[in-house]
Amino acid sequence: MNRRAYMAELQEITFSFPEEKRRQFMSVFLEREKNPVVSYGLNAWLGFFGAELFYVGKPLLGVLKLITFGGGGIWTLINYFIIGDMTRAANIEAAREVKLSMQ
Repeated sequence: MNRRAYMAELQEITFSFPEEKRRQFMSVFLEREKNPVVSYGLNAWLGFFGAELFYVGKPLLGVLKLITFGGGGIWTLINYFIIGDMTRAANIEAAREVKLSMQ
């Protein structure tokens, strides 16, 4: 999910609430939001152990990456290109869950 689509969907979810509930939604969402910069950092420093995958809520992939030591480094290199999209997708999923819990 690219940044433009991420921002558009997040804005759509936010504005689906009446104005008095938007602040509550954003408060709950911001507690659950994952930072893409942290994901990149975890991939850079602990990529062989799958730390960034655990961070974005993909523990099964994290364990697989841990067992294979990042696929010998190949998986870690690939994640440099896709971890931002994975983080944004996890954030949209969190926003949808918060929306459902508030309805």
